[in-house]
Amino acid sequence: MSESTDAWRAVAAGWERQRPLFLESTRLVSERLVELLDPRPGETILELAAGPGDTGLLAAGALAPGGHLVSTDVAPEMVEAARRRAAELGLGELVSFAVEDMESLSFADASFDGALCRWGLMLVPDMQAAATEIARVLRPEGRIALAVWADPDDNDWMTAAGRSAVDLGLVERPDPDAPGPFRLAREGALESLLTEAGLAVERVEEVAVTWRAASLDAWWEIARDTSRSLAVILESTTAEDAEAIRAGAERRLERYVEADGSLTVPGRTYVALARRPG
Repeated sequence: MSESTDAWRAVAAGWERQRPLFLESTRLVSERLVELLDPRPGETILELAAGPGDTGLLAAGALAPGGHLVSTDVAPEMVEAARRRAAELGLGELVSFAVEDMESLSFADASFDGALCRWGLMLVPDMQAAATEIARVLRPEGRIALAVWADPDDNDWMTAAGRSAVDLGLVERPDPDAPGPFRLAREGALESLLTEAGLAVERVEEVAVTWRAASLDAWWEIARDTSRSLAVILESTTAEDAEAIRAGAERRLERYVEADGSLTVPGRTYVALARRPG
């Protein structure tokens, strides 16, 4: 099990706990991905890096009758969270679940009519291998709808803690080419990756997200619960350093504090639609 997988396993419970916040803040992205994918009755759809599964489960209802969603993630705990959510929504018969590494999928060639991947591709060590695998398991004319994060400067909710730790000299500045949320933020990077994998890119567009928390205190607890990078940083720091990281992060977020003390932080992501040529 890779270090990255271990980190995702460690925060899976937090992602499940924070599901209501994620649903509210990221719903526009998930809805747009499903709209671009345009799932239809009888189709078989693959979700990759599903996390708690919310994006794929939005698409599942459109597959009836006769269709099926396969929800996958590299972390078994995320897969189980998605399984529980599907049961809550009464979607059990439409969905199956599997632990899958995107770089080496277990499915046969041309197994799926479509695929979804929200904020997963840029986290895989070998993105080209993952993109090639996606193309391989799609049927001719099969399509994929996916999302990646835009510029880190436009996503303060996600970067405040890490940049605070960098400023304090507690961690090195992230390598922009290493697995991480902003690895495909550069203009044209996503299109190039998909094209090299043999997929035809049909559109790339921006979608806004709006993160909300009841207070800066609440934001810190959410970040500790869900950020794998922050979890790794805090594991190797003292309590004093952790407080310094928090103070620096909160200074970065102060401009987003509303009059009632709540927090409203804008963010930006890219969504794309690509197709395997027939």
